[in-house]
Amino acid sequence: MTRAADKAAMQERILRTADRLFYGQGIRAVGVDTIAAEIGISKRTLYNHFPSKDELIVAYLSRRLNPAPASDLPPVQQILGNFERLERTIAGGVFRGCPFVNAVAELKEPAHAANKIALAFKEQRRGWFRDLLVRLDVDDPEMLSLQLLLLVDGAIAAAIVRGDPKVAAAAREAAAVLLKAAGVKIPRSPRPGPS
Repeated sequence: MTRAADKAAMQERILRTADRLFYGQGIRAVGVDTIAAEIGISKRTLYNHFPSKDELIVAYLSRRLNPAPASDLPPVQQILGNFERLERTIAGGVFRGCPFVNAVAELKEPAHAANKIALAFKEQRRGWFRDLLVRLDVDDPEMLSLQLLLLVDGAIAAAIVRGDPKVAAAAREAAAVLLKAAGVKIPRSPRPGPS
């Protein structure tokens, strides 16, 4: 392995560990000492890759900033399928909410780069809804995309409080009502249950 490949592999190990610990226990609760110890490296080695905890937080969130996967499914199925995936994720047993919202809430620093990344993530998801709604030729894709995003955020918050993945199914049904009101034909096929 080359030196660059070794460095990239170590950064990936650090980020994988930070992701698991930050998401599972909280950004404030997990120090760089804990991350370094978990990996079996010195704190200095960690700081050679990420000079501060803030830079590690930014890298952790940036790593999670992925666009929604492309799909050949019809737009309405993609939109409703988003809520079905959310239900399965919540039911998976390791769900702690949205990592971006969690970071903003934990850090409580409006100027922190985490806030910009969280906003970018939310806008990316809203844009995904909007693009699908444009394909469905709804009258106000901007407003409807925001409403759908609010349903997702509400389902996530309710799942944290209630511990019940069925809140995502309720959000899916609310999304179907909004889509119908916008003139979208909703397929009659039965909704698959969580798998």
